[in-house]
Amino acid sequence: MEFRTIVDIEKPDFEIGPCEEMLFVGSCFATEIGKRFQEEKFRTMVNPFGVMYNPASILHTIEKLFTDQYPRFTTVFLTLGTNHAYRLKETGEIVDNCQKRPAALFDEEELTVDQCADYLQQAINILREKDPDVHIVLTVSPIRYRKYGYHGSQLSKATLLLAIDKLSTVNYFPAYEILNDELRDYRFFQDDMLHPSSQAVEYIWQRFSEAYLSDEAKTFLKEWAPLKAALAHKPFDPASEDYRAFMDKTMLKVAELQKKYPIFAV
Repeated sequence: MEFRTIVDIEKPDFEIGPCEEMLFVGSCFATEIGKRFQEEKFRTMVNPFGVMYNPASILHTIEKLFTDQYPRFTTVFLTLGTNHAYRLKETGEIVDNCQKRPAALFDEEELTVDQCADYLQQAINILREKDPDVHIVLTVSPIRYRKYGYHGSQLSKATLLLAIDKLSTVNYFPAYEILNDELRDYRFFQDDMLHPSSQAVEYIWQRFSEAYLSDEAKTFLKEWAPLKAALAHKPFDPASEDYRAFMDKTMLKVAELQKKYPIFAV
């Protein structure tokens, strides 16, 4: 007997190898998942210009990142938080961060489905222009926005989902559905009852890994796990002979892993 619904994840047409170069842009959920990849030694850049919540701001990050640089990423992960945006009255431009300036300086607006889709398509075009082989994954943050009201928050998420549905040649990962349908219990949320708990983030990471990581990447993670735990160990006496011997042994194993995966770096 099943006591929960399992969200199906469509198998992508690519796989992520060990220690690949990845870019995460978007809401604080993108930061959470991006940090998880960093911990597992993927060469990951996370929100280089700060957290971005709406599609216009995500586009701004992509534009700025590729204006003066030519970074290369095998996979780009864009996480949408909301369709709400803020325009500076003085210029009419959508800002990415109000920088604690008075609210009276801004007009709040809700981007339409077509506007969201257009901003995202522009970001995708820039990424594909720089690298036609880049893999792009879109997702909607499962974090609800209390300040919009829960009905308003749902409408915002629905707008984002409809915008994503208008796009082609990109992959969609159902983080929003996993938390709200599969993990439908407040024990998977932090104390504010809005943000996913560390356990929920870990579970979403596992679901993503199962669907997107190559067999080689999964093998690497198994080999890296005990070494990561060893390096994170906090000794009672760091100067003791036992601890020095323990670390020497650990670093020898790290060196062996680096020979097997030359792009791996501690």
